[in-house]
Amino acid sequence: MKKILSGLLLATAALSIHAEDKMLPKMIVTATRTSQTINNLSAATTVFTREDIERLQVQGIPELLSRATGVDITQSGGPGKLTGTYVRGSSSSQVLVLIDGIRGGSVTSGTPAFASLPLEQIERIEIVRGSQSSLYGSEAIGGVIQIFTRKGQQKKDNTPSVSIDLGGGSYDTAKVNGNVSGKYNDGWYSLGASHSTTEGFSAQPLSNSTDNDRDSYENSSFNVRAGYQLNNSLTLEAFALRSQGELEYDTSGFGGNDGNDFIMQNIGATAKLNITPEWSTTFSLGESRDELKYIDNTFTKNRRRTVRLINNFTLNSNHEIVIGSDFRDDNVESSTAYVKSSRYDIGGFAEYYGRWFDLINFNASVRGDEDEQYGSHVTGATGFRMELFKSGIDIIGSFSSGYKAPTLDDLYYPGYDNPDTKPEESTTFEIGLEGNHHWGRWMTRAYHTNIDQLITAPALDYKPVNVEKAQIDGVEMELSTQIYDWDLLLNGDILSPKNRKTNARLTDRAQLHLTADLSKEFFNSLTLGSSLAVTGDRLDGSTKLHGAIVWDLRSAYKLNHHWALKGKLNNLLNDQYQTNKGYNTADRNFFFSINYSH
Repeated sequence: MKKILSGLLLATAALSIHAEDKMLPKMIVTATRTSQTINNLSAATTVFTREDIERLQVQGIPELLSRATGVDITQSGGPGKLTGTYVRGSSSSQVLVLIDGIRGGSVTSGTPAFASLPLEQIERIEIVRGSQSSLYGSEAIGGVIQIFTRKGQQKKDNTPSVSIDLGGGSYDTAKVNGNVSGKYNDGWYSLGASHSTTEGFSAQPLSNSTDNDRDSYENSSFNVRAGYQLNNSLTLEAFALRSQGELEYDTSGFGGNDGNDFIMQNIGATAKLNITPEWSTTFSLGESRDELKYIDNTFTKNRRRTVRLINNFTLNSNHEIVIGSDFRDDNVESSTAYVKSSRYDIGGFAEYYGRWFDLINFNASVRGDEDEQYGSHVTGATGFRMELFKSGIDIIGSFSSGYKAPTLDDLYYPGYDNPDTKPEESTTFEIGLEGNHHWGRWMTRAYHTNIDQLITAPALDYKPVNVEKAQIDGVEMELSTQIYDWDLLLNGDILSPKNRKTNARLTDRAQLHLTADLSKEFFNSLTLGSSLAVTGDRLDGSTKLHGAIVWDLRSAYKLNHHWALKGKLNNLLNDQYQTNKGYNTADRNFFFSINYSH
C-alpha cells in the first residue's frame, strides 16, 4: 500500500507540469490566535470553507473531517452515533475542539460530539495538526479543530441573502435547511435553521445484538449571529448555536434498542477594541453545553464556561506579539453523584510572530496553566518557515510540547476515580517541505511524537493510572493541481503508532490513509466530481479490522442563477467494512437535493 501511495503521488506530479494553479492562500486564525495566511505558517493546517462543504456534498462533520490530511474517523454505526477523531494518531480526548472560539467537548469523557453538530450551520472548519498547548492549554496534543458557524453572505445592495435546501435519500433520510443573512447600516445578522431525520441502519450485526432493526436519528438545530460596529474602534458580536434531537442504538448482548435525547448548545459574545493603530484587544465569553438523557431517565449535563482576553501588538509590518489569558470552569450535573462536580483552569500565554530578511517566518509561544486539581503546567512551541533560494519551495520545522488534563470521570467518577491522576504530556518534532508553483501546490511533512503518562484503566479495578508511553511517527503528503481542466486534490499519510514500553501497535488507528478528489465544471452549469478514500487496517483490541476502499460520485447542475440540483452516490463499490469492532458502516447509498439561493 505504501508503494501505491508513493506511485500515485509521483505519477500525479509528472502529469501536472503544464497545469495551472488555482489555489489561493487562505487566512486562518486557529494556528496563531491571530489572522495569518496558511503559506506563512509553520503549523500543518487544513481549511474547509462553506464552498468546500457544498462542493463535496458531505452529509456530516465526521465525513468532512475524514477528508483532511492526518485525520482518522471511527464511528459506532450511522448518523449521530459515537464518533472517534484521531489526529496524527492521537486519541479523541487529545484533540481540542473549539466552536466559534469556545472550548467544546465533554468534561466527563473528554471527547467531542461531532456527530450531533449540524453541518448545515457551519461556515468553515480549521484543522491545525500538531500540539497547540502553548496557545490553548489542555487537550491539544494532537491538534486543534475549530468550527465556525455560518455568518452568511452580504450582498452589495445590502438586500438579504436567502438560501434553502431540501433533500432526501437512502435509509429514509430527509433534510431541510434555511438561512437568511444581511446588513443594516453598521450592523449585520445571520439566521439559520435545519432539521434532519433518518431511519438509519442497524448499528450492530445480528451476531452482536439481539435487535437487528434500524437505529434512527433526528436532529433539529438553529444558529444566530449578529454584530454591530459602533465606531472605527469598537465592534460587538453575539452568537448562538443549538442542536437537539434523539437517536437509537443497539445494546450489545442485552437485546433491544437503547437511545438518548441530546442537546448541544454554544453561546457567546465578543468585543473587539482598537485602542491604537498598533494595539487591539479582544474580550470574549461563552458557554458550551453537552447534555444526554437516556431512556431509563439517567442523565449527564456537561457545561463549560470560558472567558478570554487577547491583546495583539503590531510592532511593524513584519513583527507581531500576542498576549492573552483565559479562564475556564468545567461542571457536570448527573444522576450519578460525582465525588466533585467542577474544577477551574486559569491560563496565560504569549506568542511572537515575525518575518526576517524577507525570507524566514519565525514563531515562538509559551503558556502557563494553573489547574484547580493538579496545579501548574508550562508548555512551549517554536517553528520556522524559510524559502529555499527563491525557488517556490519552503522548508518548515517546529518543536512543541503539549499536555492533556485528566477528565472529570478520571478524577471524580464514584468507584472508578483516581484523584491522583496526572496530565498526559507530549513532545513533537516536525520537519517538512512545501512547494507553490505555476502548476500547483504540494507538501510533505514528517513528525515524531512522544506521549508520556498516558492514562489507562487496568481491568483489575478500572481506576485510571498514568502508566503508558506512546510513540507516533508519521509522514504526510498533499498535492493540489489541475489535469486537463480537472481539479485534483490528493493527500495521504502513513503512521507508525506504538506503545514505547511493549513496542505493540496502538489500537483503533489506521496506519495508512489516501484520499483523492477530482472535479470539473462543464458549460458553466454542470459539475461532475469523484472522490476515493483508501484506509488501511486497524486493531480493535486484539482483532484486526480490514481496511476500506470507498468510492463516491457526485454531480451538480445549475438550472439558473438561483436554483440548482445535486446528487451523490456514496460507497459505489459497496465495501463492507468496520471502523469499530462489531459496528456496521453504511452500504451503497445516495442523497439528492434541490437548492435555492438569492
